[in-house]
Amino acid sequence: MQSPDHEALDAVGGAPQSFGSFRLFFDGERWEWSDEVARMHGYEPSEIVPTTDLILSHKHPDDAPAVRERVRRTLASGDPFSSRHRIIDTAGSVHHIIVIADRMTSDDRTVVGTEGYYIDITETVASEVRHSLAETMPDVIAAREDIDRAKGVLMFIYGVTAQRAFDILRWRSQETNVKLRVLAAQIVADFASEESAVPRSVRERFDHILLTAHLRVP
Repeated sequence: MQSPDHEALDAVGGAPQSFGSFRLFFDGERWEWSDEVARMHGYEPSEIVPTTDLILSHKHPDDAPAVRERVRRTLASGDPFSSRHRIIDTAGSVHHIIVIADRMTSDDRTVVGTEGYYIDITETVASEVRHSLAETMPDVIAAREDIDRAKGVLMFIYGVTAQRAFDILRWRSQETNVKLRVLAAQIVADFASEESAVPRSVRERFDHILLTAHLRVP
């Protein structure tokens, strides 16, 4: 598995995040993780061999049932293991994690496991909390962030340009007599709610695109 392109990721994502790779082989339910993922869990490289039970034992109690079900489904169906959840390392610190993965196949295209990356976004989450609590944050910056997020949702759902997405938001704002920023924030909140969660099939398709897009670059 190739290492993530940290320079490119930092360029588009702001402050560097912690990245690491993993593999789950279905035969024997065998896990492999990189040194970075080991450290996310509080272990030194090669200190311990990861197992399903060990990995699940580090999940935050509130997230563990959902992650356990995802692992069970992956082992039963061969679907990639992808998730966003929290883990608790050996020192008791909580890490916010995104797992993106794709199917791992043999030379004859048989699915033999799932492989992908852990992305530790703890610093990003903490920064978002700090910003949300900072009374000195200019309203115009907060408004721009809400509107940009809502534009992103519309672009994804309707397949429109950024300008067209903004036009749609402005139209709804005028039609409903609700401030643009307030309406945008509500749309994002509704879209991110549990009831409106992106279907698993869509998430899996996007994970595949994210992990293989470089193969289609001319």
